[in-house]
Amino acid sequence: MTNPLLADRAQPFQLPEFAAISDDDFAPAFDTALAAAKAEIDAIANCPEAPTFGNTIEALELAGKELHDVLSVFYMLASVDSNPVRETLQRDFSPRLAEYSSDVSLNEALFARVETLWQARDSLELTEEQQRVLFLNHRSFLRAGAALDPEGRARLREINTRLAELGTAFGQNLLADERDWYMELDEAGLDGLPGFVVDAARAAGEEKGADRPVVTLSRSLIVPFLQFSPRRDLREKAFEAWAARGANGGKTDNRALAAEMLRLRAEQSALLGYESFADFKLETEMARTPERVRELLMGVWAPAKARADADAAWLERALVADGGDMPLQPWDWRYYSEKRRKEEHDLDEAELKPYIQLDRMIEAVFSCANRLFGLDFAPLDVALHHPDARAWEVTRDGKHLAVFIGDYFARSGKRSGAWCSALRSQQKLAGDIRPHVINVCNFAKPADGAPALLSYDDARTLFHEFGHALHQMLSDVTYEYISGTSVPRDFVELPSQLYEHWLEVPDVLAEFATHAETGAPMPAEMLERVLAAATFDMGFQTVEYIASAIVDLEFHDGAPPADPMQKQAEVLESIGMPAAIRMRHATPHFAHVFSGGYYASAYYSYMWSEVMDADAFAAFEEAGDPFDPDTARALETHVLSAGSSREPDVLYTAFRGRLPGVEALLKGRGLAPAA
Repeated sequence: MTNPLLADRAQPFQLPEFAAISDDDFAPAFDTALAAAKAEIDAIANCPEAPTFGNTIEALELAGKELHDVLSVFYMLASVDSNPVRETLQRDFSPRLAEYSSDVSLNEALFARVETLWQARDSLELTEEQQRVLFLNHRSFLRAGAALDPEGRARLREINTRLAELGTAFGQNLLADERDWYMELDEAGLDGLPGFVVDAARAAGEEKGADRPVVTLSRSLIVPFLQFSPRRDLREKAFEAWAARGANGGKTDNRALAAEMLRLRAEQSALLGYESFADFKLETEMARTPERVRELLMGVWAPAKARADADAAWLERALVADGGDMPLQPWDWRYYSEKRRKEEHDLDEAELKPYIQLDRMIEAVFSCANRLFGLDFAPLDVALHHPDARAWEVTRDGKHLAVFIGDYFARSGKRSGAWCSALRSQQKLAGDIRPHVINVCNFAKPADGAPALLSYDDARTLFHEFGHALHQMLSDVTYEYISGTSVPRDFVELPSQLYEHWLEVPDVLAEFATHAETGAPMPAEMLERVLAAATFDMGFQTVEYIASAIVDLEFHDGAPPADPMQKQAEVLESIGMPAAIRMRHATPHFAHVFSGGYYASAYYSYMWSEVMDADAFAAFEEAGDPFDPDTARALETHVLSAGSSREPDVLYTAFRGRLPGVEALLKGRGLAPAA
């Protein structure tokens, strides 16, 4: 029988044949597809004809399609529904893929063809997009070590393979710690918890096969537990387990892995001629240099810390009034902050949550996309990877644009957090290929028959990830190399963070924030309170984020630390980290930086993009309409459809007329000084 991963797809829009795929199919499909990809690269590198853009750059663009199709399905399943077989396959595939990548990027004959084209670029009569693709390909080869001597290329190959192994191990260790830990709650442990938290704990207990409700390390369960549980001892136990992921000793401990990765990254960047890994990594980002990143982070750190220190004083008074012993601890912050929100804004998460239903928020996400960009969404009856997942066809004026898949609920074996990825990206070189995009979240799954209720932060996550999806769906370029989200890291978060703003448009909440039981819209006075509290506790949120970003930068700017945990402590002490706040991502569970390394030395990029997203939404406000069609059209033309067809500062300036300053960010976070 034909391997379903390699066969022609009969599903609508050529979606993967999920129902036919078994874990036994992955290894043989990978072997076949990898061999085919290597043969295609060899054919390009050893082509007897003189290099042309078509037989070299475009040929590279089209090579490895079968391998991509196999891996896009495999890695999606490994992240949303892992099991021991898939984890073993990951450990096997990862170093082999790193070697294959090195085979391509360090291929002397292939680089010689690219170099010939680069030197002759002015005479090739290329389109603007082709010029951009040639530039990016040439730069990629150089940054991968193609111009190194044989000894340097050999060592770089070893480093790349080892980093791939370490990144895979780091992610699997973290998943194991998250999957294995849970805390059972007796009746006394449920006291004081609102119904939605109790329901989520009962559902999690059933999923874990426990006799009682449980708290897990899923953010959508542990955060509301920390917000509402009056049991300080249980809050401490849960928080410390959350904070200790990847640092529990034994085979899942990530600390030694992080240290080795930092050493290898430093060696890698030195081989390539850079002073530090941060210098290497940031060269291709909007920020360009570690100094510019540090300037941004420290510029926001000071007002954020001042706000957090002031907030801590209020929370400490509440702790003492409650009969608690000082000092205020990290497991106390969310509990007393929730009390303060109730007192100052008369806003109770338990009162608010029935109005924030997942299905209604999905409708809101789609409605905003329709009003801004004319997109329509129709449910698809197709076989997907899990019963919880669902799919929609995305069209505009009746024309197919994309398939969108949503996988929203937490479960064992699913990587924590939320993300967007593409099973297939937009391009035109091989025909009018439209994308298959998936949003993955980890919301608490309700009991059978009950509606899924979100926190306000969950709803913001939903909008955020859909902003990434729009970047993929609206992409309109010829080459996949520059398609959709294939942009610098400190630009990729602009569409996602910008889309969050539409959650707070009053008309959107007025229409879609309806009560799960009565169907009544959120009362106008509650809506006002929700919007008034938009920047509540922003000192805490900003401090925990910036602390992680600064530690990441300092890890990679300079010599690698012998002991990353000691370095982390030193950095936090140097910036005056408040004792009652922990980093959002401590080193042993900092997956952004160590599980694959996409955000290594680049975790700052969320804040860099936020400078732009605050300014970008201001364009709609200046137009007097959050759905202003002219502004939306400009946003699509210059950002969402453009991919990496030009430098990001050029794209943003084309949209807005200028680059922004940090003022809009401080104002948006409520951290700007009073006038």
